[in-house]
Amino acid sequence: MAADSQDIYRNLSADDYEAAPIVVESMCVNCEENGETRIMCTSIPYYKAVILISFECPHCGYKNNEIQSGEAVQEHGTLIVLRVQTQEDLRRQLVKSEYASIEVPELELEIPFKSQPGEVTTVEGVLERVHRGLGQDQEKRRLLDPESAAQIDAYLERINECMQLDKTWTLKLRDPTGNCYIQNPDVRHVDPRCIISHYHRPLVEKKLLALADDHDVEENEEEEADEPAPEFKNYEDAKAEVLHFHTDCPNCHGPTEVKMKPTDIPFFQTVIIMSLACDRCGYKSNEVKSGGAIRDHGCKLTVRIETDLDLARDVLKTDTCAMQIPEIDLEVGGNALCGRFTTIEGLLAATKEQLDAQSSFFMGDSAKSEEKSAVTTFLEKLDDIIALRMPATIILDDPTGCSYVQSLTAPMDDNRLSKEFYTRSYEQNDDLGINDMKVENYGELEALEEEGEEEEEEERESAET
Repeated sequence: MAADSQDIYRNLSADDYEAAPIVVESMCVNCEENGETRIMCTSIPYYKAVILISFECPHCGYKNNEIQSGEAVQEHGTLIVLRVQTQEDLRRQLVKSEYASIEVPELELEIPFKSQPGEVTTVEGVLERVHRGLGQDQEKRRLLDPESAAQIDAYLERINECMQLDKTWTLKLRDPTGNCYIQNPDVRHVDPRCIISHYHRPLVEKKLLALADDHDVEENEEEEADEPAPEFKNYEDAKAEVLHFHTDCPNCHGPTEVKMKPTDIPFFQTVIIMSLACDRCGYKSNEVKSGGAIRDHGCKLTVRIETDLDLARDVLKTDTCAMQIPEIDLEVGGNALCGRFTTIEGLLAATKEQLDAQSSFFMGDSAKSEEKSAVTTFLEKLDDIIALRMPATIILDDPTGCSYVQSLTAPMDDNRLSKEFYTRSYEQNDDLGINDMKVENYGELEALEEEGEEEEEEERESAET
């Protein structure tokens, strides 16, 4: 049954007296007597649908709790990298599925997938669980194997140093299902110590999630091409054609296709519109990509919102474009919202929806009343801006220079829209990968590579002799 079915996944509410867990008799893995497993399917923000599992044995007292996502596997896997520097970082809540893997490079610690159940915990709780597991049989180990016990004690001390923040450390959370999350303490601002990225799952992870057969192997792209690519005489012919690409639906994983078409925005540049609509399950997604190259300079667009016409302005926001609203102290990073072609009102509505979804998951009964009040007040201010009850300024800062806001008086100057071009910093070029690009003197690069290969060959020959 679908994960959003109200018959199975009921909303989490203290007033719902009809909701009751399913009780199943099952064997205890500790004493092998019969205990009870309680299963409850519920809907909560962010995960939307989760399965809560709790086991308790009345004979030996063994208990076990687990949480599993009831949602479909997301279109892409998720990789989250958090730099832990303060007590606030240790208290961040963390959501992961059983397929997630965790790595702490400073401790040479790696928790592989399916070695732990899915859970909702904290960043500190991840290390506490490892510490508790390693120290469980230390007393016996000191008697039977003192050398191994001493090594484990030294490692436990390193974990304590990280939990006490004697040194900063990094937590890497990789979840091929895409159903993982690390809390941002302040949803109104860009998280300065956390980077979230999404990736295409390799074949190994597809097999892990049963999205591919165990006997499947990577195929050559040339062999996958069933139809010859269309031939275009010029660029105008390409812009007039809607291109079709075969792919798998990210919701039901059945065969479908992506439609792509370039189009021109007046007084700007070409953009690429991508659309997917699955005939099997009805899933739809739309995305807009910039069709031009990275500009020589970054661009900062400032829009003053005062009338309905300002809310109706067309906006092209790329993946790299950050957004600020100084009046309500809002700062949204470049990768927080995907690239889209919308209006100012649509951009504000999408921002409000995402902030509401992110904050509501962590605003349960344990949250402080001040935090709840601050988030509620902040979302109300966004509503006031959309309803024109509060004048505001939107600043779109795109280091690639490929974002766009419609001018109401083009080609003349717009008194409520300003553009500022600037030179990118080294860090911005590094984030865009420009510092690693080599666009000239390819012959010199090839000569250096050949020279390096010859030196390696000579070293191997000398080593053999």
